[in-house]
Amino acid sequence: QVQLVESGGGLVQPGGSLRLSCAASGFILDRYTIAWFRQAPGKEREGVSYISSKDGGTYYADSVKGRFTISRDNAKNTVYLQMNSLKPEDTAVYYCAADLWGRMVVAGFSDVSFSSWGQGTQVTVSS
Repeated sequence: QVQLVESGGGLVQPGGSLRLSCAASGFILDRYTIAWFRQAPGKEREGVSYISSKDGGTYYADSVKGRFTISRDNAKNTVYLQMNSLKPEDTAVYYCAADLWGRMVVAGFSDVSFSSWGQGTQVTVSS
């Protein structure tokens, strides 16, 4: 059974750091593109970052570029999102997702490209 489980969220002060984890089961994670999305209250879900299955290439939304780093530990079948210099506007529920059907080549970096999702982890940046 395909499953993604996020962890690592919490409350942090502005300027602080958190590391989110996305543990996969039921499939080999490095064979698929894995992404992080987030959804703030009253806002649409937005793509934050992804790591490609092909060459491990990465992408970041402009809003997090230079502050967030996505990485993958194949031995642990886990993807991480290191978040530094956090801002109040980073407050959201963060989800990891897997493109198990290769839809990104058609639909691009959009939530419709990702068929498997975790339950989400809350990140709150506040003083």
